[in-house]
Amino acid sequence: MGSGSNVWNCPFDFAEGLEFDPQLGQLAADGPVARIRLPHGEGEAWLVTRYEDVRTVTSDRRFSRSAIIGRDFPRMTPEPIVQDEAINLMDPPASSRLRSLVSKAFAPHHLKHMRVRTQHVVDELLDGMEAYGSPADLVEHLANPLPLTTICEVLDIPEADRAQLRAHARTMMDVGVDNRDNAVRAKADLRAYFAELTAQRRMHPGDDLISALATARDGDEILDEQELTVMAMVLLITGQDTTTYEIGNIAYTLLTRPDVLSVVRDRPEMLPKAIDELLRFIPFRKGVGIPRVATEDVELSGVTIRAGDIVHVSYLTANRDGEKFDRPDELDLERSGPPHMTFGWGGHHCLGAPLAATELEVAFASLLRRFPELRLAKPAEEVRWNTTSIWRYPLALPVTW
Repeated sequence: MGSGSNVWNCPFDFAEGLEFDPQLGQLAADGPVARIRLPHGEGEAWLVTRYEDVRTVTSDRRFSRSAIIGRDFPRMTPEPIVQDEAINLMDPPASSRLRSLVSKAFAPHHLKHMRVRTQHVVDELLDGMEAYGSPADLVEHLANPLPLTTICEVLDIPEADRAQLRAHARTMMDVGVDNRDNAVRAKADLRAYFAELTAQRRMHPGDDLISALATARDGDEILDEQELTVMAMVLLITGQDTTTYEIGNIAYTLLTRPDVLSVVRDRPEMLPKAIDELLRFIPFRKGVGIPRVATEDVELSGVTIRAGDIVHVSYLTANRDGEKFDRPDELDLERSGPPHMTFGWGGHHCLGAPLAATELEVAFASLLRRFPELRLAKPAEEVRWNTTSIWRYPLALPVTW
């Protein structure tokens, strides 16, 4: 352990609007590498907060994700969200093979198809919102249904099954201790569902993402049954929850910053760049995600991490690292600088990032075009925020136009 290092007790339960978690800010200011205890799991872990160190931990082979399998690692939720066989817990080269197969499904020609589908879904949802009339809840009319509908369209999941699958995904993200049995059951049910669905697609492929994964080849390599099942699950869970929350967060941020809103409204070509800066700026989760284990002694920013130690990274603090970003706590649409880490980094950078970016661009371009007068229907301080999940987002966002 570092010299005389104290251990921080980290509930990481700060959930006020989209303010940056003060404890996380304090940890980053205090030093690049800290010892922490989290609400669940055994023992202590290191927390790495600087951009360069996060880059090292996420891309250096001396830090392993698969080494956490079977360990009761320090974490945010009672039951680990991730499956042991998921790509999230693989290291290269095993993960590289899977990633290259999956990235084929997000190839530009597939994405073009997805953009058309997304536009279609967005138009229908905004028609519905307009018909409903002002004021309307943007979460209910756009943020909630869009990513779920899009990922279900892209995976070609029957309409009748969608609500139940979403409920399972929600259950798995809950941080409540009394929720553990439900989370275990939800995980098993989702798994059984996708095992059956992927087997069908293998036999009768269509033009959906699961079929693309089932038939994707890299030389002689294809995904086996279990890999395909778990991958479809990962895509459903990660492909809707996070995008839903970011639609709410970005909308809230735009609607509470008239200067920023007017730029993207008057200069639509700025939107992709603006969304990228909003993704860097918004602290859209609590604490940390899936850690890694050091497989040998490694020195990071003068701190020796021992072989076998568990290491968490904070993408949130990396995104606010003053050595990398000028005035990191300001929202600057003209910003140039290194890429943000909101989609992760290295061997586990989010494979669905191109789809998420597409959805956000289509959603906000259409929203601002259709409702140029869009504004919050009540004071910002009355917006209610989620407090029970690892994600931060508004529960409802009443707007008027």
